[in-house]
Amino acid sequence: MTNSLDSSVSYKPEGKPRPSAGWLKVGAVAAASALAGGMVAAWWYRKTLARLREAEEDGHDPHFGIPGDDPGDEG
Repeated sequence: MTNSLDSSVSYKPEGKPRPSAGWLKVGAVAAASALAGGMVAAWWYRKTLARLREAEEDGHDPHFGIPGDDPGDEG
């Protein structure tokens, strides 16, 4: 005798379901974002190092500091 809940035709998925394509897109966007962020950080770092090197080369100011004839707090 057949049960009223059983049917003669039923749907059974074959194998495991595929991962959603949305996760693949999220992963691609995350990878692209990380790559772009790394490139911006490298660019900023190189620019900063170049500025520091320029400042080091031009940093010899003969008038920088306290002059020798300034009495200061002596008194």
